[in-house]
Amino acid sequence: MARLRLVWTWITGRIEITTLVVALITAAAVWAFVALAGEVVEGDTKAFDTTILLAFRNPADPSDPFGPPWLEELGRDMTALGGTGVMIMITVFVSLYLLFAGKRRSMWLVLAAIGSGFLMDRLLKMGFDRPRPDLVPHGSYVYTASFPSGHSMMSAIVYLTLATLTARVEPRRRVRAYLIVCACLLTVLVGISRVYLGVHWPSDVLAGWTAGGAWAFGWWLLAKWLESHGAADPDLGAGDADAGTPAASPKEPLARPGPHS
Repeated sequence: MARLRLVWTWITGRIEITTLVVALITAAAVWAFVALAGEVVEGDTKAFDTTILLAFRNPADPSDPFGPPWLEELGRDMTALGGTGVMIMITVFVSLYLLFAGKRRSMWLVLAAIGSGFLMDRLLKMGFDRPRPDLVPHGSYVYTASFPSGHSMMSAIVYLTLATLTARVEPRRRVRAYLIVCACLLTVLVGISRVYLGVHWPSDVLAGWTAGGAWAFGWWLLAKWLESHGAADPDLGAGDADAGTPAASPKEPLARPGPHS
């Protein structure tokens, strides 16, 4: 135990706790994606995929998604949040915000992370080339392979990348937490909608979440490393102790008495 405590003290003395936790999450996500991909290639997820996919359907009529018509329309609305057009618009809007806010380095990080993520998504789809589900009619038009889910992966990459990298230049802890929670919620809703509409197997969505999460957090770690070398905007919330207290402003010097005072 004494040696473990010594090692832990040495690690935490050299690496911030937050950075260490994010690094562990990133490694776990990469491992989960590799393990899941292996199961998919071997066909071991077929029973799981079929059970979950049919659970979103009317037992008497598998062509009918579960719930009233408005729920199916809501599913299409949610899936649109992971569409390429929406992803590009949001990325451009946030990048312009960072540019106007004088955070050029953060802007380039955002563009590099998301642009390379789009490329990785396409490469993975071409590499695995998994067919789309054929158990039920598709509730949305699809043109690419099934594994991993592009909507799930890109929503994780875009929303989590924007949240984590934008949060770095936000000094208030509550706002930083809010951004990340919103990003996670949007990512989950987009992924569920893909299974609900019958255009993806559940394992496709899980793979998209793990790959996208690993990509986003990996770029956050890169941003921390670049910051330590002066090549990235500083993390304004790194030392924020009170989420509700604004940063103290420097005291103004006392005015000297004028000749007529």
